[in-house]
Amino acid sequence: MVSGPEAADTEGLRHAYLAYGGELLGYARRSLGEPQLAEEAVQETFARAWRFRESFNRDLGALRGWLFAIERRVLIDLAQQRSARPTQPIELEPAAPEDEIERAMMGWQVEEAIRRLRPEHRHVLVKTYFGQYSGKELAKELGIPEGTVRSRLFYALRSLRLTMDEMGWEW
Repeated sequence: MVSGPEAADTEGLRHAYLAYGGELLGYARRSLGEPQLAEEAVQETFARAWRFRESFNRDLGALRGWLFAIERRVLIDLAQQRSARPTQPIELEPAAPEDEIERAMMGWQVEEAIRRLRPEHRHVLVKTYFGQYSGKELAKELGIPEGTVRSRLFYALRSLRLTMDEMGWEW
């Protein structure tokens, strides 16, 4: 019988599977087109989540976004493995950007990546891109030089790209 922290981890994994397993399976089926391979993808997603469970940080983002980021990498890995064997080709067709679920997943991943930025970088990035503030307006609001706003935006975008790369995004 498992006890202590590992028992809590096991229960957490079970809860995560019950909460998100169906969504992950649906995404894998649409991406791979093969139900059996999609089931393998979900199994591998949870196996990787278990192996790297200590890297998950609730303060940095939602469990759901973390699991989808893992699955995305699993799907890419499966497609690469299958394409290495020309006798069994498989095409990984990502869902169209118009697909609501794909857009929502991308949004969650971007949101999670933005949450990982330093607060001053996140503030400038959000105000500039989502609030449509100019550098001059934001500098005035924050009481800092306009060059500092541009510098923070530069570092925010660089950090965002690195975070997205870590999450398995391909540009």
